[in-house]
Amino acid sequence: MKYVLASKSPRRIKMMKEISSSFLIASEDIDEESSYRLSPIEAVKDIAKRKGEVVYKSYIDDLVISADTIVVLDNKIIGKPKSKENAIETLKELSDKSHHVYTGFAIHYLNKTIVDYVDSEVIFNKLSDSLIEEYVSSGSPLDKAGAYGVQDNKKYPLIKEVRGSLDNVVGFPIKEIKEAINLLLSSIKNKD
Repeated sequence: MKYVLASKSPRRIKMMKEISSSFLIASEDIDEESSYRLSPIEAVKDIAKRKGEVVYKSYIDDLVISADTIVVLDNKIIGKPKSKENAIETLKELSDKSHHVYTGFAIHYLNKTIVDYVDSEVIFNKLSDSLIEEYVSSGSPLDKAGAYGVQDNKKYPLIKEVRGSLDNVVGFPIKEIKEAINLLLSSIKNKD
């Protein structure tokens, strides 16, 4: 059995090393928008599951891990910004407010699947227009759900507080994924 990460995210690839020192990376694009008709929690779980299913078809003897992260403000899903202007609008919307970050994840192995999610609350500072402009100009928020990365907070003080898993806000809740893998492997072992 090999571990396979169904993601191209540099952050997830880096964090995956805490789960396994040796793993493959295989990612297929899926239509995420179709899941947005569901509730935010069901949407993020559905996307994570479908991302993993597509990759699992090519790696049926291996353990496939997939994840998806969304930002939710007032029950509205905020995806990755489509432009710099969209990133600026999003950050202005999040400024001085609290929102939730949900990461759905799925583990596929030996025709068994575990799907779960982690919820963290993020409270933003009141952001000045100049901070928003400087941050967006850096290019960093353009590939991230909610137009920000918690790992950028030292240089760009966007976040006042994170309640819950910080790894979840980065997009890969390591502790919960490890627990799910152990649960799946022990359930298979107990059936043997």
